[in-house]
Amino acid sequence: PCHRRSSTPGVGKTTLGKELASRSGLKYINVGDLAREGQLYDGYDEEYDCPILDEDRVVDELENQMSEGGVIVDYHGCDFFPERWFHIVFVLQADNSVLYKRLETRGYNEKKLKDNIQCEIFQVLYEEALASYKEEIVHQLPSNKPEDLEDNINQILKWIEQWIKDHSS
Repeated sequence: PCHRRSSTPGVGKTTLGKELASRSGLKYINVGDLAREGQLYDGYDEEYDCPILDEDRVVDELENQMSEGGVIVDYHGCDFFPERWFHIVFVLQADNSVLYKRLETRGYNEKKLKDNIQCEIFQVLYEEALASYKEEIVHQLPSNKPEDLEDNINQILKWIEQWIKDHSS
């Protein structure tokens, strides 16, 4: 199965993704790291002080691995990935106060902080996921407390197990 986790930065996608991969044996891909390593950028955003992702090159880069299956993809957006890539999509969500502290520790500038919090308040990424994939494969998970991580891992591992059962003839 292939899963995609999409959420605002700072909600715990990477921690969850790496932990899931080590417990499930699936392969973990962090799109941000992939882009950095391959310099898959298309210019620089001065306002947000970060490089602009070249989405087409990212898709080309991932195509082979995704067609093999068994991949967990970690990124904060999902509207440019082909729908056929994913069997399930998890959107992590954190309370604004929790998120604010996490992003502040990362040294985000005021504009970046405000926009990410706004994004979370209006559930922009959840809406984006619903618009990009079939509603029944998109799930929201809470990500505020350390216990949430464990609950989410167990829930997703159960789902993976069930998926494998259902798809092994």
